[in-house]
Amino acid sequence: MDDVVEPAAEDLQLPRVLAALAEPNRLATVQYVARSGESCCSEVIQQAGLAMTKSTFSHHLRILREAGVLTKRIQGTKGYTKLRKGDLDRRFPGLIDAILDAENQDLYLERTRGSASPVPPS
Repeated sequence: MDDVVEPAAEDLQLPRVLAALAEPNRLATVQYVARSGESCCSEVIQQAGLAMTKSTFSHHLRILREAGVLTKRIQGTKGYTKLRKGDLDRRFPGLIDAILDAENQDLYLERTRGSASPVPPS
């Protein structure tokens, strides 16, 4: 039984969203789901490189869902999660895009360290 209450878009609270995103494994989960779209939960654990048990991932997913960052649906025996980008954009315009852009900038800087004159992505 799934007893997580996902808040309505108008009830999303910035401190809860930011607190949920402040933990590195939860941030990696959101970044993966944002890039990949709706994803099977077991796929997220594996493809996002999360070194954790299913129960620990479930705990992190619960926090993200209670904050209103992700939503989950069950189909058969599998759970699927997706980013509530539309709701987050309506409530906090640009927040998720800024977080994902920061991730892209970090990845770019990691790849270009030591190159002569890197040009940041636009």
